[in-house]
Amino acid sequence: MPPLFRRRTLLRTAAAGIACGTARGPILGAGQEGSSPRDGAGPTILLKSGWQTVNIGDIAHTPGMLALLEKHLPEARTVLWPIVVDDAVEKMLLKRFPKLTIVPRELRTPKPVPDEAIRPFFDRCDFYLHGSGPNPMRIDHLRQWIKMTGRPFGFGGVTFPSLDPPLAELLARASFVACRDTKSLELLRGKELRGPTLSFGPDAAFACDVLDEPKALAFLQQHGLEPGRYACFVPRLRWTPFHKMDQWYRPSPAKIEETERVNEATAEKDHAKLRQAIVRWVRETGLKAVICPEMSYMVDLIDPLVFDPLPGDVKDKVVRRRSFWITDEADSLFRRARAMVSIEMHSPILAVGHGVPAIHIRQPEDTWKGQMWRDIGLEDWLVEIDAASGDDIAAALLRIDADHDAARAKVRAAMGKVADLQRAMMTTLRECLRLPAR
Repeated sequence: MPPLFRRRTLLRTAAAGIACGTARGPILGAGQEGSSPRDGAGPTILLKSGWQTVNIGDIAHTPGMLALLEKHLPEARTVLWPIVVDDAVEKMLLKRFPKLTIVPRELRTPKPVPDEAIRPFFDRCDFYLHGSGPNPMRIDHLRQWIKMTGRPFGFGGVTFPSLDPPLAELLARASFVACRDTKSLELLRGKELRGPTLSFGPDAAFACDVLDEPKALAFLQQHGLEPGRYACFVPRLRWTPFHKMDQWYRPSPAKIEETERVNEATAEKDHAKLRQAIVRWVRETGLKAVICPEMSYMVDLIDPLVFDPLPGDVKDKVVRRRSFWITDEADSLFRRARAMVSIEMHSPILAVGHGVPAIHIRQPEDTWKGQMWRDIGLEDWLVEIDAASGDDIAAALLRIDADHDAARAKVRAAMGKVADLQRAMMTTLRECLRLPAR
């Protein structure tokens, strides 16, 4: 294994004690003072995750991290502090994780919350874990934790697109920082960040295992889809039109103008390439194609951008997802697919998590998260959209179909690497909590 991916072993020496705690209390972060709020009890983790519910990928971060905690820290309890969890997602999470505690609705917000409102949940928690995401989210909530408790914190599978002095000062106080891509890791190491344990910890969505089998099976039956005999295709605009969506983030007027301008210039040429992959898949394999949204805004654009321009003979074998869904139903559909081609990132993550070969078409406006495909050994299935034609994408997909056993073996190898890296991340958390090795 290359040095970049080699896990550091903590708490084996006095120096390691600095990274995940000191002798002054049962669980301390670097440069912090404090103690466990419940002596002799199993630890409780405050998980900061749940950034939005208009994106099945952002939803997937949370059950993925909960599954990792359940597997690797079964003696720990978890309190979830999301920005957004709606009724459907809450029901999904509690069905899979019935022991989970979720903070009340009035605290599920991107805004500051009063100290006294959050204090009862801080008082019962030992560690603040920032879950997977595109960047550090709601840092003011983390600073509130530090100010009020002095207890440790860490980051699990986060992209760091930049590092300004205030963020560097904050990260230096963390117990560990697991970057979800090696570009972020290289950035932090290049800045010679001192204090936390730095590692590569892939996105928690790889571990997501929520399913809604009845809904997915009904969809398959409705559209005549057979397991293993369809491919999923996931479209995406260059910039997400958040200003048109019902969610908390509101972009500036300048960002709205850029979003509209760039999407107008690129939407057709990008999706012409996706259409070409669909055409060749249907004509050359005789199998069906399913066009699926990862984000809610795409439901209304699937027809004009992808389906309507397809040739008539191809349309007969193309199924469209006509409404938005959440991660459990999507996961149940993806796991039965033969392959996937996606301009979005998290649908392929969910697919390979179930052993399904997936090509990710990366747009240059997207974050570094596409680097994960290179990092885990799937670089042959990472396509830079401006450097590839529709036939290039189709050829890669047809190679997967032609030697499907080899493609699935490649996915298993990649997921083996992901599992090792995520196990290392969870082992670091166990050591920070002074839990015995497993």
